[in-house]
Amino acid sequence: MLSLSIIIPCYNERATVTEIVQRVRACAPDAEIVVVDDGSTDGSRDALRELEGQPNLRILYHDRNRGKGAAVRAGIAAAAGEVILIQDADLEYDPRDYPRLLQPIEEGRAEVVYGSRFLGGPRRAMLFWHMVANLLLTLMTNVLFNTILSDMETGYKVFTAKVIKGIPLRARRFDFEPEVTAKVLKRGYRIYEVPITFTPREYWEGKKIGLKDAFAAVWTLLKYRIVD
Repeated sequence: MLSLSIIIPCYNERATVTEIVQRVRACAPDAEIVVVDDGSTDGSRDALRELEGQPNLRILYHDRNRGKGAAVRAGIAAAAGEVILIQDADLEYDPRDYPRLLQPIEEGRAEVVYGSRFLGGPRRAMLFWHMVANLLLTLMTNVLFNTILSDMETGYKVFTAKVIKGIPLRARRFDFEPEVTAKVLKRGYRIYEVPITFTPREYWEGKKIGLKDAFAAVWTLLKYRIVD
């Protein structure tokens, strides 16, 4: 059994961060959990300090908000496991999907696995234009990198440590998703997709990604098609 590190980037998720850590621990009791608080100002840090000292839990604190990409990069650098899984701090993604996410890597069939929201898994209806943006960005990824992904922007991404620690990443915000996908594909790794459960949030519930991030993703895909 490969050792697992789960990275949880967190920014202003006071209402959910404690619960997601509990859910992760229940589904992966032996995994290393690395929470990276990205300069939260809503009380998330107070909630995390109450969790300090728990076994297999590391909490990193950024002195200011640097963006999800920066938080994920910090988590990757700190992770000690042979497999690294990214878990958002909200409750959109369900840790009960870990077995299907990890199975292709444990069986030696893949080194990179994405959990797809569009392969028929159970999901709550998402915002229409968010779905359109996701599908268009995925189509662009497929055209540029000659692949057949169904969900490039998914928050559930799993890598062997050897793969992800060997890729230089520069993303600071939500451009992490297209950057890491582009660089994985350019290095010749084929991404294995599995269906996952998805329960999207509304903006009033704290959803943060917006239209400007879609334009940033387009630029990121084009940039990393040309350079590395």
